[in-house]
Amino acid sequence: MRPYDADAAAYKDYIFPLVFFKRICDVRDEEYAGYEQEGGKEFADMMMQDSPIQIPMEAHWNVVFNTTENIGQALVDAFRQIELANPGKKIDGRVVGGLEGIFGDKAIWTNKNKMPDAIIRNLLNSFNKLTLSLAACPADEMGTGYEYLIGKFADDAGHTAQEFYTNRTVVELMAEILQLQPHESIYDPTCGSGGMLIKSLTYLKDKGEEWRDVKVFGQEINAGTSAIARMNLYLHGIHDFSIVNDDTLERPAFIKGGRVQQFNVVLANPPYSIKTWNREAFAHDKWGRNFLGVPPQGRADYAFFQHIIASLDEKNGRCAILFPHGVLFRDEETHMRKELVDLDILDCVIGLGPNLFFNASMEACIVICRNGKPDSHKGNVLFIDAKEEVTRKNAQSYLEPSHIKKIVDAYNQYVSINGFAQKVSIEEIKNNDDQLKIQSYVKTDNRSNVIAFNDSYKQWDELTEGNHSAISELLKLLNHE
Repeated sequence: MRPYDADAAAYKDYIFPLVFFKRICDVRDEEYAGYEQEGGKEFADMMMQDSPIQIPMEAHWNVVFNTTENIGQALVDAFRQIELANPGKKIDGRVVGGLEGIFGDKAIWTNKNKMPDAIIRNLLNSFNKLTLSLAACPADEMGTGYEYLIGKFADDAGHTAQEFYTNRTVVELMAEILQLQPHESIYDPTCGSGGMLIKSLTYLKDKGEEWRDVKVFGQEINAGTSAIARMNLYLHGIHDFSIVNDDTLERPAFIKGGRVQQFNVVLANPPYSIKTWNREAFAHDKWGRNFLGVPPQGRADYAFFQHIIASLDEKNGRCAILFPHGVLFRDEETHMRKELVDLDILDCVIGLGPNLFFNASMEACIVICRNGKPDSHKGNVLFIDAKEEVTRKNAQSYLEPSHIKKIVDAYNQYVSINGFAQKVSIEEIKNNDDQLKIQSYVKTDNRSNVIAFNDSYKQWDELTEGNHSAISELLKLLNHE
């Protein structure tokens, strides 16, 4: 049962805090029982003082669950006590971890017009049937389940989906290319729900490499989404992170030595071509992030681009950014593109296939930049046309492992591959008016765009079936009015 008048995007604001609340309480109880069995109650009480997350017993799940009146207020009181009991730690000028504000907007729980006690009781009853301890649900499984929920809400949320979810197969491709290493730092300036950060750590973990000492940084303008990111990181067993809720362009959160802080790896999916941003402030940016120029008011893409480049470690910093193809050729950005090419930090441009983003058929590209380019990369840019490397099934598009491998192999080889990749010198790009349009350099056989009749019919049949199903559901709803 959904809260009254709550759409899919808003519904996540109720579900995610409850999942997190139940999880940390179940893990606390499991930890306490283990200590008690080992050395008795006094020993358990002493050991729990060093637990990563402190749960005041008056703020425990069981206390809220057994509340019979004003349940929403009881939840709010519990959330506040837990947040106060777990302040972040100041390390090297940054706040690491901590639960302040992690439960999001608390006012939504006490609005009885939208969230009466009966609805909250149903939600609590549903969650109380679950055991979310580490034994019952290890961190990997819990994190996977949380990611699944994020994906489902993104799928239901229509045009708002990209605010907090990026296609995970695309993120996997980006992580494979950047190859985060142990002891490095990683940053996402528009981190959404934290998926890019987590996927990069998973890359290390899957290789059997040490991942726990990687320093994780993120900034997200949406308060609710930044709270989800922090919960997501905790539920994946990640504790050394700093996630800040604020506007990256106007108020970059991480400053060091009088400039924006630099990181080994940066991944980002910035909002595309936003028009509402403070261009005047960026024109006089005190952090010097306008070294390529000042973007037009109608497109802030190169403002994010310059912020990311400025955030790269000077020795080995590398980034992967999802952008609309327009950044590669739009006339109003020619002067900034020229400056970018002259810097020789642009390493690779990868064109992706259609429909890889929720409710958007647009084709995006991944732009790879790198300080300290290998000798074989210097003075060159690799263009990869991967628009055919995509699979669509059940109205979802994604990259299969074979697609990712083909693209990553092409990048690692850094040579021209007929019809797929082209290594282009900076001199040639300069002679082409600094255009970075992939099709200007990678020549493909147009026949690859022809869809076989059987494939075309199958796509039409799937879409028709989906439409019929949606109409049937709509009719059912109307009949119940």
